[in-house]
Amino acid sequence: MTPRIENPFKLAPEPIKAMMALEASFKNSGLDHALLELVRLRVSQINGCAYCLHMHSTDLRKGGETEMRLYMLNAWREAPLYSDRERAALGWAESLTRLAETGAPDSDYEALKAQFSEAEQVQLTLAIGAINAWNRLQVGFRAAPGV
Repeated sequence: MTPRIENPFKLAPEPIKAMMALEASFKNSGLDHALLELVRLRVSQINGCAYCLHMHSTDLRKGGETEMRLYMLNAWREAPLYSDRERAALGWAESLTRLAETGAPDSDYEALKAQFSEAEQVQLTLAIGAINAWNRLQVGFRAAPGV
């Protein structure tokens, strides 16, 4: 795969700086870092972002995530390896990532509401939006994964 633009980050420094500030804000969101990384990885699976898949699976492994939970993430609904809180976050992430298909159904929101405070719901939704934006940047310009 040949990159379409070698380094899009250099070409739009202000928006990238703003995106990085958004990402940094999630450290103070009250949401667990591992949960956010699982969500980022799942969204990147849906969007087919090899660059992001490599980055987030590497980060999760460094954080102590098990290989089996990484392998089973694509089938999280059938796998007994994820907590109710993780399931609610993953369901919401899938719903918002596939928004045109799902319309963000009430069932996914009810699961989210049962596990997350309103402030956490907003933080998680912003994190889902951010990883979707990163995926579009990396997939659109054919960023090569760091493997």
